Amino acid sequence: MDKFRMMFQFLQSNQESFMNGICGIMALASAQMYSVFEFSCPCMPEYNYTYAMGLLIIPPIWFFLLGFVLNNNVSVLTEEWKRPTGRRSKDPTVLRYMFSSITQRALIAPAVWVSVTLMDGKSFLCAFSMDLDIDRFGNYTLLTGLSETEKLRLLARIPCKELFQHQEVRDAASRYIRCISQACGWIFLLMMTLTAFMIRAIRPCFTQAAFLKTKYWSHYIAIERKMFDDTCKEHAKSFAKVCIQQYFENISGEMRSFHHHRSGKDDSDDEDEDKKRSDDEKLMGIRAQDDMNKVLWNWHISKPALALRKDQMDGENNGKLNGEANGAANGFVKGHTRDVEKREWAVYYNWRTEAGREG
Repeated sequence: MDKFRMMFQFLQSNQESFMNGICGIMALASAQMYSVFEFSCPCMPEYNYTYAMGLLIIPPIWFFLLGFVLNNNVSVLTEEWKRPTGRRSKDPTVLRYMFSSITQRALIAPAVWVSVTLMDGKSFLCAFSMDLDIDRFGNYTLLTGLSETEKLRLLARIPCKELFQHQEVRDAASRYIRCISQACGWIFLLMMTLTAFMIRAIRPCFTQAAFLKTKYWSHYIAIERKMFDDTCKEHAKSFAKVCIQQYFENISGEMRSFHHHRSGKDDSDDEDEDKKRSDDEKLMGIRAQDDMNKVLWNWHISKPALALRKDQMDGENNGKLNGEANGAANGFVKGHTRDVEKREWAVYYNWRTEAGREG
């Protein structure tokens, strides 16, 4: 049990590994579902093709949508796409990178389902049994004297062992169509593998710096949202704790005054004060519902610019940094590093000049 708990904690701490694990589980689930699923061809000309193609297309679409639902980054992507620009601009390349990453993971389970279905061949046999030429299998008298409707009805019964009497013809037709289905399955796997290989091989040919930038900021957006949610949970926990404590303090004032006269009150008071101080620090000065609503609203409509300021700098530099951060594009302050270097050079030059004058 401890091993599973440690594995779960590791997957929670590593978002990318967690999503890869989810994709692997979905791929195994798709293969297991197909093996458990009982394929029942209708063996009717009106429904064979629809049933077989539906089995080949609809479950992959369901697995694809399920991959989007189980991916936590979908809500992050949607929130980043729909949020107001405010003080932080939106980079379309980062959004495209996040969408492509989500889509690639969501396609794994549908690809496994399609591959297993084609390798099995039952859906192909059900869909294309009516297109067979029975004369190719050596039985020239099976369809003699039958109308076109009766021929289609007879050929549609080939997938059903109980309804088709000529076992030799059924076995030959089944082997023929399953060979075609398996060939399509191998071609599908080859195409998927070549596509993945081309994506892996072509990506380094483009600007690696741009790829690293989009990858970094996509990770930052996901981590920022997670840490913001954790901070909100911690603040809500402290807010509720302090609110409940104040409620009981107001109601049971006499009982608390009675407990203060008991022995050992100093130690308990010190512990209570420490707990209150820690809870007050976690509140970060936000102690009213309207203030918290305003903070959450401001976070949504105007996220802070991605330009960190140093607290130890003087007021002039802080004001300059804050002014440039408000107009920064893509979270980068224009000229910030260059201005700092110029200021350090100017101080060094003045020191040398003053030293020369004194000499």
